Amino acid sequence: MLEDFIHYIRNLKSYKGQIEHIEVISPKQARYGELDTPLPANIQNYLDGKKIRLYSHQASAINAIRQGKNVIIVTPTASGKTLAFNIPVFEALSTNSDATALYLYPTKALTNDQLQVLKEMERETGVLIGPNIYDGDTLTHHRPRIRERSRIILSNPYGFHQYLPWHYKWKTFFKNLRYVIIDEAHVYRGVFGSNVALLMRRLLRICEHYGSDPIFIISSATIANPEEHSRKLIGKEFIVVSNDGAERGKRLFLFWNSPFIDKAKIIRSSTHHETKDLFVLHTINEFQTLCFTISRQMAELIIRWARVDLKKTAPKLVDAVTTYRAGYLPKERREIEHKLRTKSLIGVVSTNALELGIDIGSLDSVIISGYPGTVISTWQQAGRAGRTTMDSLVTLVAFQNPLDQYFMKYPKDFFGRPHEQAIINLENPYILMGHILCAASELPITERDQKYFSSFLMESLTALKAQTLVSETPRGWVYSGITRPVDTVNINNISNKTVTVMCNREILEILDLTKAYQEAYEGAVLLHQGETYIVEELDLEGLTAKVRQENVNYYTEPLKNVDVALKKLYKKEGKGIELTVGEIEVTETYHHYRLKTYNEIIGVRPLNLPPLHFFTVGMWFVIPEEIKSEIADRGLDFEGGLHAVEHAMIALAPLYAMCDSKDIGGISTPMHYDTGQPTIIIYDGFEGGIGISETLYTIIEDLLTITLRLITNCECGEGCPSCIYQSKCGNDNAPLDKKAASIILDKLLKIITTKR
Repeated sequence: MLEDFIHYIRNLKSYKGQIEHIEVISPKQARYGELDTPLPANIQNYLDGKKIRLYSHQASAINAIRQGKNVIIVTPTASGKTLAFNIPVFEALSTNSDATALYLYPTKALTNDQLQVLKEMERETGVLIGPNIYDGDTLTHHRPRIRERSRIILSNPYGFHQYLPWHYKWKTFFKNLRYVIIDEAHVYRGVFGSNVALLMRRLLRICEHYGSDPIFIISSATIANPEEHSRKLIGKEFIVVSNDGAERGKRLFLFWNSPFIDKAKIIRSSTHHETKDLFVLHTINEFQTLCFTISRQMAELIIRWARVDLKKTAPKLVDAVTTYRAGYLPKERREIEHKLRTKSLIGVVSTNALELGIDIGSLDSVIISGYPGTVISTWQQAGRAGRTTMDSLVTLVAFQNPLDQYFMKYPKDFFGRPHEQAIINLENPYILMGHILCAASELPITERDQKYFSSFLMESLTALKAQTLVSETPRGWVYSGITRPVDTVNINNISNKTVTVMCNREILEILDLTKAYQEAYEGAVLLHQGETYIVEELDLEGLTAKVRQENVNYYTEPLKNVDVALKKLYKKEGKGIELTVGEIEVTETYHHYRLKTYNEIIGVRPLNLPPLHFFTVGMWFVIPEEIKSEIADRGLDFEGGLHAVEHAMIALAPLYAMCDSKDIGGISTPMHYDTGQPTIIIYDGFEGGIGISETLYTIIEDLLTITLRLITNCECGEGCPSCIYQSKCGNDNAPLDKKAASIILDKLLKIITTKR
């Protein structure tokens, strides 16, 4: 059936060779496991009633948890991770009537979904646990009863960040806390993950205060460093369970590339229109399809365009397709999820809001519009199709950027590539000091707390004392500031300077200062919950931005110049070239912004903002003089070659570090004043750094290799958006020299390989 559908597509008049690759992923038979000791009768009866036999990874996880081990379960979507941690929790709570468990989820939608799973299991096993959600939506008068009576509480990191100062109200729950479940742990990476890791240490510190030492059970999509990630996230040692035994049907994975629309092979047709056409083809051929898009606005546009086409070709299906995104009311989202499960909807266009493990049943196909940024997210989204033994179809539609186009050219690299590392930085001083303040307001800090807050604890307390934010007492260090620390520490970002966006005197959202420079400058189009707003004023003294709602068909992007000063070396390696990682000071000057519709620039306006200064971590290397001389001898532009290498390296960096290219900054220069030589610098775009540059430093040869491969094999002649152009380039992509870039990379790699 799937092969027939692909044959049908290839025979359409609109088909111009868009299918770059088809990967056939063979079906997989189930592998089952055995428990060391039988389950209690009520839990075994629950499994028997549902005809569930434990897969090998489920049995391995349960056996380890029963032995008191902290466990991270790292298996694909729909492999039964939830059951693997629910069974030991229910077993423990059935044998100890006081025991409690805390379940933390990254989204409210996932929390609500899992509450229903727990309630059903409670009904069918007879284990009285009284599961309840405790978050910002929980009514105030319900909260005391939940804290005292619910033996399983479901929440999220944002909520628990606020609740820990009130830990004395949770005394009974914390005293009896047996298990902490962290679901979708791969989400906790970068700045967010670093904040959550320190939040977990604050939780452990409070548990120790009340005499409990809970076992942690973590579930995650497949990542390259599960043992390291779990240890950094929680601060404990973990057993890794990755022997996936779940059965799978056959899957066809298509790589779809928009055709060129010019003879020079520089510009391709719109990815969004290709996505819409594919979505319509899937629905009229009765494939129940979930289409992922890059933004809420694009989800709405694609469904709008699709309905116009369906009115002409299949009018009965117009009401059988819809969108799903953040901003919808919970009731609306639950209704869409229910209609997907019951097959009342044949097509849904969604943001990544449906990427995580909400139960939407088994789908026939998934369309991914634009590479999601990581191999992990791609497989998570693809895993929404064929969640049982049924065959399924997945199509990745590429954008015209270097990362998407790299995989279109080298699909085997995608399918053979290990999943990325999840990066957490526990020693970023800007993140660490905020959580030390929070901890000092929760319980007095003593030297014993270094096990939670690193060797920099006492040094940080001394610095905070100088700011009169903490004071030393006989019981330990205590918070002495005026405002609540949890209200000033935002676990989604680093900066303590935030800009409040106001519309008609109501708060629309809150951005950190760097984000405000990028998205909330005067004249900018700010996107919020699928609506467009025009920024009328950015007040940097009052830290507010005023906006008005206005529907526009363009978007804006700022242009900036960057200056980097190299401050402190951490590591330096020869490898034939001078390669360094260390602390740098970044100065960003935003000078203009562009108005664009898709890829067309329709205007450029001046910006007048004071420069931004911040310290971060960077990785840099100098270009040997002989390479510069060879470029000059060939009559090529050396500066343009450096610039092109920098652009392409930044674009491909997410292949190794689980980040977005927007999280990375860079600069290249024929003569840097600190090195005195031609230098390329790549740095973390976050104050204090979050570990991206250190990761790139360790794999520099691999990164240079794929960068050379991308540039030399691109069909264009002088460079294009698929290889060396960068949309956010402050110099408007000038100068750039593709040939010079290839020579620089080739020579660097030859030097490195001869010096191994």
